[in-house]
Amino acid sequence: MRYFLEVSYSGERYGGFQIQTNTPTIQSEVERVLAVYFRSPVKLTGASRTDAGVNALKNYFHFDTGHPVSERLIYNLNAMLPVDIAVRSIKQVRPDAHARFDATSRKYQYYIYNFKNPFLFNRAWYHPYPLDILRLQEAAAILLGYSDFTAFSKRNSQVNNHICHLHRSEWSTDDHCLVYAVEANRFLRGMVRGLVGTMVEVGQGKRTPADFRKIIEAGDQTKANFSPPGKGLFLVNVHYPENIFL
Repeated sequence: MRYFLEVSYSGERYGGFQIQTNTPTIQSEVERVLAVYFRSPVKLTGASRTDAGVNALKNYFHFDTGHPVSERLIYNLNAMLPVDIAVRSIKQVRPDAHARFDATSRKYQYYIYNFKNPFLFNRAWYHPYPLDILRLQEAAAILLGYSDFTAFSKRNSQVNNHICHLHRSEWSTDDHCLVYAVEANRFLRGMVRGLVGTMVEVGQGKRTPADFRKIIEAGDQTKANFSPPGKGLFLVNVHYPENIFL
């Protein structure tokens, strides 16, 4: 049987989502406890490969097993997992369902605050400079007119194309934070942080909205600002068609 495993996590202590050598990752931790529970190795396939330090309110793996699976598995896995990773649900899906390729959209949010706050330092970017939210909103709206985001993809990303279809791109305020929300069918490596960092330069007055448009159209990866830290970025949701769930 094939199952979707929903997880949430703080990425602060991890080298990313996907398994790597010589560094703990979300996938390696979850595979470790599944192997203990089922007493045999379990191979996971992830929905969205978040980078080092990036958080998720909702992300997914799929896995295959011939062992019986019940709601009790959630309790047992959470008892074995570190405190910063939690299993939220396990759902049986069609045998051909794929956590990555069947996702119809992914939604991210990035948080910024500009007044020192000890309760935000590990889940938002402390940026102690004035930002014009109207200029940020103007830049965010510009993005909806484009689909080629080469300029906001880190080099050596090993993708066939840089086309992403954005459904949402907007700035708002929430609990003393500036929040950028973006939803698309797919994202490139480093894309959201590249968008945020470059738009912040527009919000500071270092670039104009016209400059921002030129960066998009030129596709020059050296012009985007990828410096925002991973801790301010959250994968909020991954959407799937209902007919893949049994």
